[in-house]
This record gives sequence, structure tokens and C-alpha cells, in this order.
Amino acid sequence: MFNRKRKSVNTLSYKTVSANKATANKEWVVVDAEGQPLGRLASKVAKILRGKHKTNFTPHADCGDNVIVLNAGKVTLSGNKWADKTYIWHTGYPGGQKSMTALELQKKDSLKVLEKSVKGMLPKNRLGSQLFSNLYLYEGTEHKHEAQQPKVININEFK
Repeated sequence: MFNRKRKSVNTLSYKTVSANKATANKEWVVVDAEGQPLGRLASKVAKILRGKHKTNFTPHADCGDNVIVLNAGKVTLSGNKWADKTYIWHTGYPGGQKSMTALELQKKDSLKVLEKSVKGMLPKNRLGSQLFSNLYLYEGTEHKHEAQQPKVININEFK
């Protein structure tokens, strides 16, 4: 019927670019955790570690940032969660189920509460272990990563 020539689209210009470990531009960020709710802080930190806030996010690659959390032991829990929230594990022996409340865990090691929360929000595979190694928790306001020139971000303004 009609013999119109179709315009051919240059398909070479429409390649999807996937980031990998070599092309990911990893940054160092500092977050202050003092007075922050545990779950909200952990989810934002996990998002930064994973790299989901970046435009070149790739699910199978470590393209997230390195996160330094200061005052990590000073997170808050609302309501009666310090007494009610329990961490349960099993030793592998019969009758070996053990548990610990959030308050007991904080008294034992104040960084473990935030550490467990962030780790639970990362993938449960080799990538998750690799991402978790990019998290640095500190009790006070001092850290040993000045040479990396970390950027201080306000976690409340982070989406």
C-alpha cells in the first residue's frame, strides 16, 4: 500500500549501562546516630550501603558507599521495646534456643543493636557480607577515617 521508508533507530546508542565494582564511584559518608530511632536509621544506612540512592544502582554489584556511624550506641527505641524486643538464636544442640532482650544486648555491646539491625536489612548472600564490611560503627564522635575525607550527611534529610 504505502511504500514509506522507516527511519532506523541507532540501537547502539541505547545500551543499558550496568555499574560494576570498577566503575562504581564509592564515597565515604558520616552519619550521627545520636537520638535516632533504630529501625529508621538502620533502613537508611542499609540503603546507602547498598547504593539504592544512586542513579547507577545495580542489584548484583557493590556500588554503595562506605558508611561511618558515630554515636552508634545512642540509638533509641520507642515504647517498651528495650524490654520487649528479643534476639533469638539457636546453639545447634537440643534445647539450645537462647534469647536476649535489646537492653541486655546493649549492655553487653552497645554497637551490636545497630549492627544486627543493619545486617538484617542487607541481602543474605556473599554480596550482603561484602556490603556489611563497608559499615564502620563507633561509640563516640571520633573515627579513624579522616584520610578518606568523608562527607557528613544529615540522615533526617536523606530520602
